[in-house]
Amino acid sequence: MAADRKTPDAPLFLRLAGEQLRWNLLRELARSDLRVGDLITAVDQPQSLVSYHLRKLRSGGLVSSRRSSADGRDTYYRLDLGRCAELLAGAGEGLHPALDLVPPAPPAEESVRGRVLFLCTGNSSRSQMAEALLRHRAPHVEVASAGSHPKPLHPNAFAVMREHGIDLSGHRGKHLDEFAGQHFDHVISLCDKVREVCPEFPGHPGLVHWSMPDPSAAGDTTEASYPAFSRAADELSTRIGFLLQNLAHPRSQETRS
Repeated sequence: MAADRKTPDAPLFLRLAGEQLRWNLLRELARSDLRVGDLITAVDQPQSLVSYHLRKLRSGGLVSSRRSSADGRDTYYRLDLGRCAELLAGAGEGLHPALDLVPPAPPAEESVRGRVLFLCTGNSSRSQMAEALLRHRAPHVEVASAGSHPKPLHPNAFAVMREHGIDLSGHRGKHLDEFAGQHFDHVISLCDKVREVCPEFPGHPGLVHWSMPDPSAAGDTTEASYPAFSRAADELSTRIGFLLQNLAHPRSQETRS
């Protein structure tokens, strides 16, 4: 009778991530949003093979994509860490209840330290919101934001941050030249255009890219673009939650295998 029992399929995460090249792609995307060309260089495999495995990862919901706002011929790929965590936990539980993975607790406030710089073109919305959200959640982190062509803050940036209990009064647009020569542990670009012009910083922290659309371009009025600002704040909050773990455990990122 036991031979007639149907064997369950292997969990989705294992089927997707168990192939070596797909695992390598996931590792690269865990660090930064990347284009196909970047991934080809990183994993040293031909475009046809990289594109094939990216389609597999997208079909499983582990990876998403969006057109570059700097060059519409390019596409940025992003790893959904939340989805990965959900599927990985399910994979453990599927083998044995004792292997059900519990998400890590938020790191202790005093353990989250470092220097972080957020960049976008205008320094008027995305990077300002990211700076404010990280400072609010990690007061021991030195965080700043800047842009390649700074502008006054967008009214919706003020409004959306007020919903998160954060006051942006006193914030101003800053040019990235103000931070030239300074050392940062993480430099994070939020705009496809500024990614192309970002200078090198001392210590070579490596540019991490979060490819996010400009919420101010979502409508002709503040009312029309407000939902895009709200979505941007939610995405930033999620990404910053994972960044906090990196800041609390920097060595784990340097030595991951």
